[in-house]
Amino acid sequence: MITRLFQQFASSCTPSGGSFFGIPKWYAYLPGRSDPVTGVCTPNFTSIGDFWLIVAAVIEMLLRLGAIVAVFMVIYGGVTFATSQGNPEDTKKARSTIIYALVGLLVSITASFIITFVAKSVMTRSVTA
Repeated sequence: MITRLFQQFASSCTPSGGSFFGIPKWYAYLPGRSDPVTGVCTPNFTSIGDFWLIVAAVIEMLLRLGAIVAVFMVIYGGVTFATSQGNPEDTKKARSTIIYALVGLLVSITASFIITFVAKSVMTRSVTA
């Protein structure tokens, strides 16, 4: 039942197709199977391990959204820094906003790469097995 529910919302199995701001789809790491009659490609749920591939895709979505927020925070900190008019308190606050946003961006990008690497290695291992 749950498999049918997930397959109902799956429009394509190719993760490279149509992403918003590079955010992957929830089924990005699932192997797909194509219906020969209709040509519709749906995710293939083969084991309970596929649940963790979905979790990895959702975590990667959240990390990429966090990276987008961090970029906007860097911009906000830059505007705050530029409009601080030499006020030391506002300058310090803007500087710390920029530094924390850059650290958050670095952590988010690194974690996203790690999740992608692990999920793709698990996906290729489950496809070849």
